[in-house]
Parts: sequence; structure tokens; C-alpha cells
Amino acid sequence: MTAEPRLTSLAHGGGCGCKIAPNVLREILGDLATGGPHEALLVDAATSDDAAVYKISNEAALIATTDFFMPIVDDPFEFGRIAATNALSDVYAMGGRPAFCLAIVGMPIGKMEGETIKRILDGGRAVAEAAGAPVAGGHSIDSAEPIYGLAAMGLVHPNRILKNNGAKPGDVLILGKPLGIGVFSAALKQEILPPEGYEEMIASTTLLNRPGGDIAEIDGVHAMTDVTGFGLLGHLSEICRASGVTAVVEEAAVPVFAMARELLAGGVKTGASGRNWESVKEWVEAPPDWAETSRDMLADPQTSGGLLVSCAPEAADGVLAAFRDHGHGAATVIGAVTQGAPKIRIET
Repeated sequence: MTAEPRLTSLAHGGGCGCKIAPNVLREILGDLATGGPHEALLVDAATSDDAAVYKISNEAALIATTDFFMPIVDDPFEFGRIAATNALSDVYAMGGRPAFCLAIVGMPIGKMEGETIKRILDGGRAVAEAAGAPVAGGHSIDSAEPIYGLAAMGLVHPNRILKNNGAKPGDVLILGKPLGIGVFSAALKQEILPPEGYEEMIASTTLLNRPGGDIAEIDGVHAMTDVTGFGLLGHLSEICRASGVTAVVEEAAVPVFAMARELLAGGVKTGASGRNWESVKEWVEAPPDWAETSRDMLADPQTSGGLLVSCAPEAADGVLAAFRDHGHGAATVIGAVTQGAPKIRIET
């Protein structure tokens, strides 16, 4: 019997690095409208937020999101876990708590064994159930490349929704997970990722962003998103443009996996980091001698990355405590928000 190919060999990209480049996406979507006023639709596509939110009552709103991608690892169970964790992150990023999910499945039947596909679904189901959001159904197709993800639904109080357009001058910026997942995935595809790097990658990408639901209950939190395929610079620029503010990032304060930094210094990176930079550079003000490796790390596409929070300084301790309570020990303050045109200023 012919050996089954590596999962990552069946796809042209992997994880959130598969996302369409931000500038291309903006051109495609243009001024996407909802088709008219919908009073109950509290969040739509207007500010490129993480999910749609629909008001059910004065006490509850429904969060709806979908996320799927091609394999970032070769282990089918871990691929399922990562994809599900990443999809659920958008619910947490809106300040909500997951309720239930639907599976999105596209697999190259004939190239993959049925047991392998089952293991992917099992991994996703395990994460969804751990989050209290059972997989209630889904849809599958025979596709050229393996694709898996979830349509995730969650609940939030209408007064506690956290969008990406509420950042205020004087806020501090807090990032919940280290950067470097894109570098790790590139090294894995090249078969040069050391075992300890793989362990860090799996641990981070399968760590649910549960703090989001608790953070939404803290007064003084003004905006939140998660850092995924567009990198820290891409997703922070969305906050800046939606909120009409300038963000100041202290590069030395940004958490980065040490091994990812070493791999990047050795020339390992994804093609998506370059696309991300080209899409965001007009909104970035950096020193003229800013290192290319530093730029690439802040543009590195994150799969199932950390939450990015903009909050009043007096709320920062509570936000950091919420992160720690859920095992996000790397969470730290990485900068601040100031008045000014929408842009990111890098301080080295």
C-alpha cells in the first residue's frame, strides 16, 4: 500500500498563513454593506471585526463567526485541535463565550484515508467540547486540498461586546500570546523545526482564548481583537483605523518565542509575512534602521494567536490577571494608544 502523504504536503499553504492578503481582501470586499439598516445587527463587516453580532434580547446577543484553513501540522488530531481553537477565538475576541459549532470539512478523497479525516474531526470535536460548544453538525465536500474549521456561535451581553473600534488615547495595549507561529510552521514544512519548537507551537495554538469572556466583564476595556493571519501589525492597524488612533508599540516588550526568533534570524519565514508587510506598511512609522527580521516578526502570520486588548491603565492589572487565570502566562503590556492619525509607531 502506498504511504499516505504528509498532511502539509497536500496544501499550498497552512494555517492562517492561507488568508488572502489584507490589501487584496480590502480591494475584493470594497465598501461591503449589509444591504440596509438592521437594528438588531450590532456588529457587521464595516470595521473588519472578528465576528458578526446579532441582538436577541436586552440580555443576550448572538456571536457568529466562521474560520477554516489548510493543515499547519501533519498530525491529523492536532490539526483538528488547532483549527477549532482558532475558530473559537473569534467568539472570545468579541467578549463572548462559545455556545455551539458546525464543522466545515473539505478533504481530497482518494488522497487521504478515512481514518485520517476522522482524526481531524475528532481533534476539533475535543476542543469544541472542552470549550462547552459541542459540534452540532456541519457540511463536507470533496476538495483538492484538505480544509477544516468551524462555524462557531457564542453569546455575549449586548452591553459587553468588545469590538475593534473602541480604543482610546491613554489606553495600554496588552498581547496574550507570543509571536512566532508562522516561523514555526515554515520550519516544520521544511522539516527543520526542533521537537521543543514543535511542542511550543502545539501548546500555543491549542490554548483557548478563554480570557476574552472574563476580560469583557472588566470596566475600562475598550477594544479587543485576536492576532491571526495578518500578524500583529495587520490586526493592530485595523484597531487604529477603526478607532481613529495611533498605537505606539515598544518592540522590546512584544513577547516572541525565543526559538522562532532564532529561526527567523537564520532565514526561516513565511511568504505571508512579506505580503502582510506590503499591506500594512503605509500605516507603520518605524526607525530608518529598523531590522528586517523585526519587521518580519511583527508581520508574522499567527495561527490561533493571542488576544490583543486596548484598555485604560487602571484596568490593566485585571486584564493581566484574567490572562494568567487561564494559563496565558506570556500576556504583557506591549505599548499604548495616543491621539493622532491611524497608524502604528514602532519604538525600538
